[in-house]
Amino acid sequence: MTVPSRPWAAELLHFWFHELAPEQWFARNDDVDAALRRRFAHDLAAMGARPAREFLGDPLTARAAVLLFDQVPRNLHRDSRRAFAHDALARAICKGAVGRGWDRGLSRAARQFLYMPLMHSEAIADQRLALRLFAALGDAFVLGFARDHYRM
Repeated sequence: MTVPSRPWAAELLHFWFHELAPEQWFARNDDVDAALRRRFAHDLAAMGARPAREFLGDPLTARAAVLLFDQVPRNLHRDSRRAFAHDALARAICKGAVGRGWDRGLSRAARQFLYMPLMHSEAIADQRLALRLFAALGDAFVLGFARDHYRM
């Protein structure tokens, strides 16, 4: 069974890419964390145990699921191991989306967040793939972060 494109997916993508400013994506911000908690904590809890294939029915759902399982927990559970609890799921969805070519034609920012679970991985193969994908973005600043993660 595939999770169809649902309102949560469109809402999360809109919130992340249109309501937040790029400087809010990575800086600690209690207001952003509170908004994410209020709007998406229930979705994270309700869907966090589902298999990756359920989020690979369409590109929009896959992109939103990567944000939901990679970025949202990092905001909701700062300074806690729970921030990383859904990394494997986010990584599997990321790889499925990239394997289907769903990263093609996306904006640089959208691709950056789609690839982020690979940067967060501790597996060297994921890190190497992250370096290739981030290099293809053509953004030396972002590639620098991928290189830093690789070195760690």
